[in-house]
Amino acid sequence: MIEDSFLSAIGVTPDPSETSPVLVIPYMWIGDFVRGHTVVRVLRERWPNRPVDLLVTSLCAPLVDYMPGVRKGIVWDLPRGQLALNKQKALAEKFRAEGYAAALVMPRTWKSALAPTLAGIPKRTGWVGEMRFGLINDWRWGERSMPRFIDKNAALVLPADAPLPKEWPVPQLVVPPADVVAWRQANNLGQTSAVTLAPGSVGPSKRWTYYAEAARMFAEQGLDVWVVGGPSEKAIASEIVGFAGPRVRDLTGTDLRNGIMAMAAAKTVISNDSGLMHIAAAIGTPTIGIFGPTSPYHWGPLNGLAATIKRATDLPCQPCHKPVCTQNDHHCMRDIPASQVVETAQRVMAGTG
Repeated sequence: MIEDSFLSAIGVTPDPSETSPVLVIPYMWIGDFVRGHTVVRVLRERWPNRPVDLLVTSLCAPLVDYMPGVRKGIVWDLPRGQLALNKQKALAEKFRAEGYAAALVMPRTWKSALAPTLAGIPKRTGWVGEMRFGLINDWRWGERSMPRFIDKNAALVLPADAPLPKEWPVPQLVVPPADVVAWRQANNLGQTSAVTLAPGSVGPSKRWTYYAEAARMFAEQGLDVWVVGGPSEKAIASEIVGFAGPRVRDLTGTDLRNGIMAMAAAKTVISNDSGLMHIAAAIGTPTIGIFGPTSPYHWGPLNGLAATIKRATDLPCQPCHKPVCTQNDHHCMRDIPASQVVETAQRVMAGTG
């Protein structure tokens, strides 16, 4: 449970008498989905006896297994950019069978509110947006005035007139140590200390330039190096392995659980601003985030980072929050040397920050 002061400080009283199940419709990008666990924690604090289920894509489904307070995930993949009415109707049937009394619809899209409405869920809470009259029946206003993404999401759990807290409870991913041991054995990874690298991101501008050089330095220090990511990171993982040698393992692929285990087992994780950075931080592994075009304040993990690495001085264009560098030089990332990242990791692993 979250500290008693969390709700009491904003004048909200927990209600243990409410036992009806509630459905959360979260954002489905990996990092946003992880941050959505804060919403689960706030729900469980306000209504400690209500079962909480999450709608989840097959990509993010492994994360639900490690989220305390979630009863289950409703795994369903809706095609992007399509209404897919038949799939929406089938999803609504699944919702109806669960008997949800309420749904929190975090995205502001018309599409995200359709299945809960077709299912007849009595209370459907969400922000005003996309002409969702009739789909959302517990309207909330003022989303655009909220400073952070987590404020926009977690505020939906609170009464409409409640003030925002100064701090929200952080996301948690609890990976059993026995699972980590079994995973290492199944993948023949031994017991050598390892650094996990997450070189991918949505948009090339967020990708740091020198992962291969850093991997070689770690390998020369006697550390194992594991590279994680999805299928789109296969090419860069191959480059890193080819440059840094046999101590480096390519663990990229389609199974997110593999990345979860690699980050839970590592001494430290080094990541761009990506969903995997949020996973590592929520697990509790010391995580080093490398930022160039994006702001750590707006997009860093709520859990905090063991270290945040940026260019020594900000460029006039930082932060641009653009997926592709419009200056054609990528100096915000190119000017961060491999030696700086490796030295930072050494301090983190030694426990000296």
